[in-house]
Amino acid sequence: MKTPSGPEEARRPASDIRVFASSCTLHGLGHVFGPGSLTPRRGLWAVAVLLSLAAFLYQVAERVRYYGEFHHETALDERESHQLTFPAVTLCNVNPLRRSRLTPNDLHWAGPALLGLEPAEHAAFLRALGRPPTPPGFMPSPTFDMARLYARAGHTLEDMLLDCRYRGQPCGPENFTAIFTRMGQCYTFNSGANGAELLTTPKGGAGNGLEVMLDVQEDEYLPVWKDVEETPFEVGIRVQIHSQEEPPLIDQLGFGVAPGYQTFVSCQQQQLSFLPAPWGDCSSRSLDPDFDSESSDPLGPPGPTPGPRPPYSLMGCRLACETRYVARKCGCRMMHMPGGAPVCSPQQYKDCADPALDAMLRKDACTCPNPCATTRYAKELSMVRMPSRPATRYLARKYNRSEAYIADNVLVLDIFFEALNYETVEQKAAYEVSELLGDIGGQMGLFIGASLLTILEILDYLCEVFRDRVLGYFWNRKRSQKHSSTNLLQEGMGSHGNEVPHLSLGPRPPTPPCAVTRTLSASHRTCYLVTRL
Repeated sequence: MKTPSGPEEARRPASDIRVFASSCTLHGLGHVFGPGSLTPRRGLWAVAVLLSLAAFLYQVAERVRYYGEFHHETALDERESHQLTFPAVTLCNVNPLRRSRLTPNDLHWAGPALLGLEPAEHAAFLRALGRPPTPPGFMPSPTFDMARLYARAGHTLEDMLLDCRYRGQPCGPENFTAIFTRMGQCYTFNSGANGAELLTTPKGGAGNGLEVMLDVQEDEYLPVWKDVEETPFEVGIRVQIHSQEEPPLIDQLGFGVAPGYQTFVSCQQQQLSFLPAPWGDCSSRSLDPDFDSESSDPLGPPGPTPGPRPPYSLMGCRLACETRYVARKCGCRMMHMPGGAPVCSPQQYKDCADPALDAMLRKDACTCPNPCATTRYAKELSMVRMPSRPATRYLARKYNRSEAYIADNVLVLDIFFEALNYETVEQKAAYEVSELLGDIGGQMGLFIGASLLTILEILDYLCEVFRDRVLGYFWNRKRSQKHSSTNLLQEGMGSHGNEVPHLSLGPRPPTPPCAVTRTLSASHRTCYLVTRL
């Protein structure tokens, strides 16, 4: 093959592969499409370029596949702070109802559900309570409210709270918020309810948190009449330490504090951050506790509801899921559940709500994702016996109780931060888009010696090919059609001019310039228009 000369090489269009290969920054391309005939050297260069391109494409596909798996990693860090927000602390007496507050009407309605009492056993149970039997002609109330029963007959904080101090300053029942749980009426310290300002602490260690002295009122505990599921065998206080954003699930997550001991609870705050899809499965959308009767799946995604929703939390999602399940099965909700469904009656508690909720918990039917951001508190417990004998005598005089009562009923709970540092557990994407682009750029430079500008060169070359080969084809076709029409028109005009002689005797005007002329006679010339392609 003859090597093109310099002028011939210069006349080649930009869409020619040799012109592109001679100026492209892609390594090896100029050796493959250079001038000259096919030689073994050019063949070896072609094989090397193809192998390098194949290796590059394989590595790119591998990196894209790895990115599509959306791996994540967890980073654990410990940070310091000048002050920390004190957690919410929920307290519940293990005994849900006080024996001195029960009435024959309460036994009629709630006795079978809560105590396993039959109507014929009411008189004997009242005697066990030290109460007179049901008077003759007793007529129960037409309706009964379980929430009012627990609010009236449950242990009140005013009676249980003997002493309260936060960071050495006195506190009282006004610093607690009453809340219903499955254990009855409970009380939460530093709940932040009704826009109350959250308490903070600038120091760690004992004495810089909450310290309460409680009376468990064991003499008010209900007698164990039958071994039913709701019968408590223990004595003491159930405690849960949680953030203000999540409701307490104290019957499942609370720890016990026994009378006769001072319990120290050292806390450390943990801030957890999870990733949403596709790297993780966290959620920030609250579940609507109100059951939609038109929905076939009570545990499905919630529909839009008017008004603001509380922040999403794992405990809140589980509680809302349980509410929807019980509302679907029984047509009512338990008193500790949120939502607008009516509160179940005692008979509905016994026949439907309690069995349905227990079966649901055993099956673990609620699938609640982790919140995208949450606060958790790690705890370490230690305890000492209290009160001492001198302290027992002092407390007996102070609270007008016997020494035996003080020893059997009084406990002290001390909750504080171990130190003013907190842990952060954060999920991060293990492979970002920037890392993907960096890997692709590195493989591109290693195997084919290209860069981003090389890609622009290839795109520019493809545009030139499209313009010259595709658009040029249509342009040439259109000009050919126009040239054929012009030739037919000029031939018609030439034949007509031959038939008409020139009659002018004066000087002949100058003939317009033509691309090609042919002299037919001395008196006139005929011009042919030639279209330049």
